[in-house]
Formats: sequence, structure tokens, C-alpha cells
Amino acid sequence: MIYRIRVILDVEEDVLRDLEIESDSSLEVLHDSICQAFGFLGNEMASFYETNDRWEQGDEIPLLTMDPEIPSHADSPLETLFSADNHKLIYVYDFFNLWTFFVELMEVGEPTPEKAYPSLIYAQGEVPEEAPEKSFEGEIDEEDALGFDEDMEEDGLSDYDDSSFY
Repeated sequence: MIYRIRVILDVEEDVLRDLEIESDSSLEVLHDSICQAFGFLGNEMASFYETNDRWEQGDEIPLLTMDPEIPSHADSPLETLFSADNHKLIYVYDFFNLWTFFVELMEVGEPTPEKAYPSLIYAQGEVPEEAPEKSFEGEIDEEDALGFDEDMEEDGLSDYDDSSFY
């Protein structure tokens, strides 16, 4: 089977690529295809993430891991990642710049004889020179983030001026 996958770069202007790729191709082949379609060298760290219909980032599906306890999914066939219930992924390329892409399985079809896969079948928009700034939603209460609460303040535990640590 052939997967027709739409990959949308998370920028203000419409920048997308449609790819055809064999369903038994590995996740690494999809990674390489996305890099090539968007003009990246493919020499930066990248990973895929599970997502839902609202594109909320879920668990990581790593291409490469440094921890032997966590399996790499580089060789995982796409047909094991996409299903009727799950047809979306998030792809992040270059963890310093966070190029973020929405990956969606649009259609499943039969291969065309004599056609080489993976294949770029449609391109729209130009990739910007730099990755867009990411804004992280939600406000964080600094005291809550650090684990402080009113009880600690009442006990004098948040006053470090009297500390002899330094």
C-alpha cells in the first residue's frame, strides 16, 4: 500500500508538502523524505510525537535514543504507527530551532507500477530562512512552579537571607 501524507510546517504562511511513501517504509525513511522535501540537510536531531485531533503533543516516538531502556523507532514501519484511529503525528526537526511539522495520513492507495517511492507529489510555499519563534501557552505561577506554598512562607522556609549555606 501507498500512504499519501501531508506535512505542514508550523508557520504563518502555508508551507506544505504532500508525499507518497510505501506503508512498510520505516519511520527513518519518512524523516529523510520530510527533510528532503523541505530542503533540510537531515543532520540535526529529530523526533516524532503522538498527537490527537487537536494536535496536542503526546508521547515521543524517538528515531534515536541514548538510553538502552528506551527503544528507537527508526526501523518501525509506518503501518505500525498509522491506523484508522491514529492518522496524525507531530515531527520536530532540530531541537535547538524546533522546526515543527504536522504530519497527517490523508489517503491510502495502490502503488503505481514503475514509480519510485518515496515521492514528493505536491509542494506549496517557501520555507523561511529561520524557524519561527515558539510561544508557549499558559501562565506559570513561579511560586507554584518551584513548589512553594503559603504554608512554607508561614514557617519561614522561603526566607533564605538567614541561611548559612553560601
